[in-house]
Amino acid sequence: MKKYLAAGVSAAAALLLAACGSGQVGQSGSGDSAPGNKNLVLIPGVQAEPFYISMQCGAQAEARKLGYTLTTQAPQQFDAALQTEKVNALGSNPPAGLLIAPTDDTAMLAPIQQVANRGTKIVQVDTSLKDSSVAVSSISSDNTQGGQLAADTLARLAGGRSGSVLVLDTKAGTSTTAARAAGFTGQLKKYPNLKALDVQFTNNEPEQAAAKVTAALAANPDLVGIFATNLNTGEGAATGLRNAGRTGQVNLAGFDASPSEVEGLRNGEYQALIAQDPGAIGQQGVDQAVNALEGKPVTAKITAGLNSITKANMDANSQYFYKQSC
Repeated sequence: MKKYLAAGVSAAAALLLAACGSGQVGQSGSGDSAPGNKNLVLIPGVQAEPFYISMQCGAQAEARKLGYTLTTQAPQQFDAALQTEKVNALGSNPPAGLLIAPTDDTAMLAPIQQVANRGTKIVQVDTSLKDSSVAVSSISSDNTQGGQLAADTLARLAGGRSGSVLVLDTKAGTSTTAARAAGFTGQLKKYPNLKALDVQFTNNEPEQAAAKVTAALAANPDLVGIFATNLNTGEGAATGLRNAGRTGQVNLAGFDASPSEVEGLRNGEYQALIAQDPGAIGQQGVDQAVNALEGKPVTAKITAGLNSITKANMDANSQYFYKQSC
């Protein structure tokens, strides 16, 4: 699901905004993760996004089952500076384990490393750093494979029609969406009737995605498909097609399965969704953090499953629809 400006940030934030009703980290002020610490923290990419809410639900349930407490501290925007504030604010009372979806694959390394240096076990969930050595485990979907799956699905939906295909990415430096876009454009080369246009970045803003679609429709009358690499780009693309009166005429494949995307699939605004399993990512993230804390075997890299959902098979795949609350 996700926004990423590397910028200088303040050393600590006074307030921690909690996503989905989660609480705050305790205030012992020890400066190091103490023996017997049973506190885990999840810092997702952004607040109140169904993908991350579903991840939180899976993580909370697993932590409770294993006798740990998990709190969620989410930035209001998918932004490295805002996420760094959340990470830095853990310094006075580092948790036993930190599950984090880095919002920038380079800029987030230093703040995460500082938390790890205090004894916290780091698990990357969904996104990852270029240098992942700071983490005991990294859990994500195979985003390249997800892009390939989207290309195969759009090619099937095109039914042999020839034309161009627009790819909408979020922000440069986002490991997940960049892999989806690359997987898609590479796989589309297998279909000579379809040609990928240059990837367009939307800054993860639906309004910008809608504008990119409007421009692409004007410049490419043969546009037959759009691949949107996350929720916001998909919602913006759907708006752009609706405003142009081209809903259903240009096949739209989105990534993820938020409530709004699922409704869009049902009413014909989307023709396909590539759904992840964020609840399982959250659950496995807790499992790996706890294993590291308790001296049990840890799996360094775990790949979560992906599913291509169309209107024809959506009811049979409802378990992959994302949640709005736990």
